[in-house]
Amino acid sequence: MSSSRPFRLPDHTHDPYGLSDSDDDLPLEELDPQAADASSARPANRFASNGWGLGTPGSEIQLKRLYGNNYKDHANKHLSQPSLDSPVLDDGESGASHFTGNDEAPLLPSGAGDPAASTSLPASDAARPQKKGLSGLIAKMKSTPQSQEAEEYDPSTTRSIAVAGFQSQKFPPNIVSNAKYTPWSFLPRTLYNEFSFFFNMYFLLVALSQTIPALRIGYLSTYIAPLAFVITITLGKEAYDDITRRRRDAEANSERYTVLAFDGQSAPSRSSRLGKKKLKKPSDTSRLADGEAEEADVEGQGSVFEITKQSKDLRVGDVLKLGKDQRVPADCVVLKSYLADSAEESKDAGEAFIRTDQLDGETDWKLRLAPALSQTLDNRDLHKLVVHASKPERKVNEFVGNLTLPATLDSGRPVSSDSNDTKSTPLTIDNTAWANTVLASNASVLCVVVYTGSQTRQALSTSASRSKTGLLEYEINSLTKILCFLTALLSIVLVILEKVETQDDRVWYVAIMRYLILFSTIVPISLRVNLDLGKSWYAGVIHRDKDIPDTIVRTSTIPEDLGRIEYLLTDKTGTLTQNDMQLRKIHVGTVSYANEAMTEVASYVRQGFGTDSADAAKLGNAATTRSRREISSRVRDVVLALALCHNVTPTTSTEEGDDSVSYQASSPDEIAIVRWTESVGLRLAYRDRHSMTLESTHTGQVVLRVQILFLFPFTSDGKRMGTILRFEQPGSDGIHDDAPIWFFQKGADTVMSSIVASNDWLDEETGNMAREGLRTLVVGRKRLSPESLEAFTSEYRAASVSLHGRDAAMAQVVLDHLEHDLELLGVTGVEDKLQRDVKPSLELLRNAGVKIWMLTGDKVETARCVAISAKLVARGQYVHTIARMSRKDQAGDSLVFLRGKPDACLLIDGESLALMLTHHREEFIATAVRLSAVVACRCSPTQKADVAQLIRTHTKKRVCCIGDGGNDVSMIQAADVGVGIVGKEGRQASLAADFSITQFCHLTKLLVWHGRNSYKRSAKLAQFVIHRGLIISVCQTVFSVASEFEPIALYRDWLLVGYATIYTMMPVFSLVLDTDIPPELAHVYPELYAELSTSKSLSYKTFFVWVAVSIYQGCAIQVLSQLLIRHHDSPEYFSRMVSVSYTVLVLNELVMVAAEVTTWHWVMIASIIGTACIYLGSLPFLGGYFDLGWLASVNFVWRVAAIAGVSLVPVYAGRVIQGILKPPNYRKVQQGL
Repeated sequence: MSSSRPFRLPDHTHDPYGLSDSDDDLPLEELDPQAADASSARPANRFASNGWGLGTPGSEIQLKRLYGNNYKDHANKHLSQPSLDSPVLDDGESGASHFTGNDEAPLLPSGAGDPAASTSLPASDAARPQKKGLSGLIAKMKSTPQSQEAEEYDPSTTRSIAVAGFQSQKFPPNIVSNAKYTPWSFLPRTLYNEFSFFFNMYFLLVALSQTIPALRIGYLSTYIAPLAFVITITLGKEAYDDITRRRRDAEANSERYTVLAFDGQSAPSRSSRLGKKKLKKPSDTSRLADGEAEEADVEGQGSVFEITKQSKDLRVGDVLKLGKDQRVPADCVVLKSYLADSAEESKDAGEAFIRTDQLDGETDWKLRLAPALSQTLDNRDLHKLVVHASKPERKVNEFVGNLTLPATLDSGRPVSSDSNDTKSTPLTIDNTAWANTVLASNASVLCVVVYTGSQTRQALSTSASRSKTGLLEYEINSLTKILCFLTALLSIVLVILEKVETQDDRVWYVAIMRYLILFSTIVPISLRVNLDLGKSWYAGVIHRDKDIPDTIVRTSTIPEDLGRIEYLLTDKTGTLTQNDMQLRKIHVGTVSYANEAMTEVASYVRQGFGTDSADAAKLGNAATTRSRREISSRVRDVVLALALCHNVTPTTSTEEGDDSVSYQASSPDEIAIVRWTESVGLRLAYRDRHSMTLESTHTGQVVLRVQILFLFPFTSDGKRMGTILRFEQPGSDGIHDDAPIWFFQKGADTVMSSIVASNDWLDEETGNMAREGLRTLVVGRKRLSPESLEAFTSEYRAASVSLHGRDAAMAQVVLDHLEHDLELLGVTGVEDKLQRDVKPSLELLRNAGVKIWMLTGDKVETARCVAISAKLVARGQYVHTIARMSRKDQAGDSLVFLRGKPDACLLIDGESLALMLTHHREEFIATAVRLSAVVACRCSPTQKADVAQLIRTHTKKRVCCIGDGGNDVSMIQAADVGVGIVGKEGRQASLAADFSITQFCHLTKLLVWHGRNSYKRSAKLAQFVIHRGLIISVCQTVFSVASEFEPIALYRDWLLVGYATIYTMMPVFSLVLDTDIPPELAHVYPELYAELSTSKSLSYKTFFVWVAVSIYQGCAIQVLSQLLIRHHDSPEYFSRMVSVSYTVLVLNELVMVAAEVTTWHWVMIASIIGTACIYLGSLPFLGGYFDLGWLASVNFVWRVAAIAGVSLVPVYAGRVIQGILKPPNYRKVQQGL
């Protein structure tokens, strides 16, 4: 959907909309009556004076850059667009998009009024007679040269967007694409990924070697089929996943949206021909009723039409109409908003709520506002607006822009060149609706597309997650390399022995290659298949566990790493705590209230607000010169400030006929405070962007109305929020300009202590509350005079229209005029309760050998208190605090001290942590990882991710990170295992994590039960599969030595394939069901989890033990098979020997599986017995390999039994003796029951 795509006429040459009739021969008077009637009253060229009639030089430059500089080929560029996206062909109003400077015929593409435009046309066009009406327009479109295209947009620059008009630059299409592959790249990329694994490349080389006659051992299919099976399964999974992604993308891209088209620009003048809804003319033309459109067909004006477009066809500048619960398809700026079921002007006009949980992870609704400039503008004039927006960036909570309306008179005539009437208003994040947010309120919203496709906030914020590979994969890869080395060494040794014994003239390297092929089963191709299937099984078991409901495995490749965790990095708010805030304490300077004392606060509020509403209003006009104030007045003042200083909006929803009121805000702290003010007597009854109303809960009457003049929202950098309010005068019929004006502000004590007036109790009281685990907020206010308000307003609005450094300039104005010498009203303490079973969960994990770090953005004292209350810090444990450190020498001294106290807990703030990571990075992490616990507070998301990465890099141990908010995503993605909690802050952390849980306490079972089982099962499974491949290779080696070093295959074709599949696979794979202890004991004895960190289940020691067992059993089976089968020269010798050794080989594997089982499962029994029956049932079909007549004899049976006994009994006896002399820990636990 590039804006430079050349226009192509449909089959109906004279009808770009494909309609049955044509407007070719209609006169200009019918098509554009105002242009025809007013042509004589207008100047010949209104653009020569000031470039689009803009009076102010600054605005003239902005719009000239967008329109004026391209004006010479304006007709060419505009007419090269598809008809539905062409610019408005206006009737002569200044500021609208025109094809030429000639006002006498604005619908015609001639440039008579503009010499430059005229000279840009081809000579043939200038000489050709011009037609009237659409036929002349289409004729001009046919002759338009296609060589001139919109320039490519530079994403590092700001952009100017003509609303519903032609864009002078090309922007990316609005296409969602999450597919990993294209039809052309699928096979190359997937095959490259697959053969980058050592397993697959090894077997590919072995299979390809069979195409060389000198190296051929058996049928080519014997080697190709297993590899093809493995690759096909993997490619099929990749293809299925990518097709699923493409289907989701196609569904999103094909979703249809209503787009406003303007008559003369993208729709014909007769709505009946378009087949679309023509806008109906209401009493208020700024309204669009739900399900129908307005008609703007007023005399002298165009009409507005509703058309539909697919999401992928939307372009920058399109005006969308969105309804309730509709997804926003691109990054947009809100232009208008109104209630969907209201045709009259409403006090809620210009407001809408959106849900952003899929963007930033926050579940609270966000209030979005339409700029007053566009909200009051007629719909048919929206195309005159111009949006100046900042460059695309990933910050979802920041936006800087301007909305401009070029100056015109109501009559439509252009203003004089010296006019200063061009209107401009700043745009902020409150005026935006980013892609993938959802309109939550029952409203209709008109918005203009600003960023599309890859330049949306969602696309820029989405980074490809790190591909995670489990530690077990790396360990097995190392063992596989050892096996390959043994294979090569064995082949070389056999070739050397062959040369010494037989003096054969065969080429030595050909013999080595043949041996390598014969021994290829040493590296089992089924190993990866078995492990991948095991991982999928573990994921299913976790998902079905009823003790941890709603747990989701999003990364199924690392379940074994859950059993190897040695460091746990956890967030605090919403992870260890519930993120369900309750105001527990309030301090007003001389007295504090908590628990039962809150009833006293309610009585003060009832006295001040419940009996006489006039008294309540007088509080806004209270004198500030009193030296002493009654306690009741102090309480009422702080309650009133808390009831007014916030960004909470009450919303009403209807469920089953009952209306329920809920509060929406971006911070749960604010909701908790507003709920508390309601509990003590002041209810927030109504709020919009202009006013607020408070009711008494005791009388139900309105006690206070205020006008919201300014609102300064909370930011993570500012750590405070404020508002300027004008109070309603007592006894008046409304809010007047001479009403009292107050500035209220609340925020963290670290920033508010320098803003409020000097006092002697703030630091002490905030410290006391923090030690109780409460989140503190300081509340203050200041009375403003009309003169000071006017001075502030002038400077603030001047700063708000700046495109560069806007936020800093606005903050500086607020600081200079408002944020000093505030009257300190009080301090609140909000409690965030610990989640269920957090204390025992942390204690269990600590006993399991997991070192726990808490990384939070809270203040030092609050973090200390939560760490102690959650038992992260043991009773009596020394806590070493490092805060506000600014010197490198101090950091070095602290590290020296901590090295001597490995049992201490380190408490460090973000500033000191940044100093440590900058100047003592390696020394700090080397010291910190040895401590029993670390608490880092005031941490940024980047610092959290850096700490996780540092621990992984320094220790080479498995690190698990757990969090619940969008600020935890970086930390989660940087960890070896990321766990997200679905909580109050939304699902962003959950969606980015490898595992999603609903409670922190579920992590214990996820680790000590599922993680431990997954690791132990996969370790046993991997070694068993290696044993299965080794033993058959040993048999082949013995046979090769016995056959005078001839590289002849002992087991060919189906025998090789069947051994690794139907004859042994199910019993071996059933080991994924084995458990050594029940889940209850896993929680009672977490020390069993700690022993996994020593890698006893899979190590070089256990590996070489299995190699020794394989060598012994392989030698016993093959040597005895050859010794017990006499008559070597008989033709039946080879087939009888193979039948005995192969049968013992299968039986040996089944018995070995049974010997390894700790806890029997019925599936294990069924798989072992069923596999034995399958083998016996397949014997009649193996006549090409066995002597079938001899299989039914007693000689065959006793030889099989004797060889199996020699192979199995010593191995089993050794296991029993080892279990007696050195029993494993789980045996000790079982014996202690």
